[in-house]
Amino acid sequence: MADPMRVRAVESGGVVDVKILMKHDMETGQRKDASGKVIAAWHIANIVAKINNKEVFKGEFGTAVSKDPFLNFKFKGGAKGEEVVITWVDNKGDTRTDKAIIA
Repeated sequence: MADPMRVRAVESGGVVDVKILMKHDMETGQRKDASGKVIAAWHIANIVAKINNKEVFKGEFGTAVSKDPFLNFKFKGGAKGEEVVITWVDNKGDTRTDKAIIA
């Protein structure tokens, strides 16, 4: 399983600002290793954020996203003390879920 994401969620004026740092190699499938063999594509494909089991953000990534991607988004409807749940799935089927309490 992948390393934990660093997730921060802060509410201000009715808007929740979420910042996520995801640890993932995000290989494009176009690089070669030291012996000249192509390194297989391996990247986060989908990411979903939920609060109270309601989807507040959904995205798709591809090979053009850099290693250890950073994502920042905002949404209305969250309150301090509620939990934001972030889940990603990569193109090999690996998944990671982490949570943060809205400050």
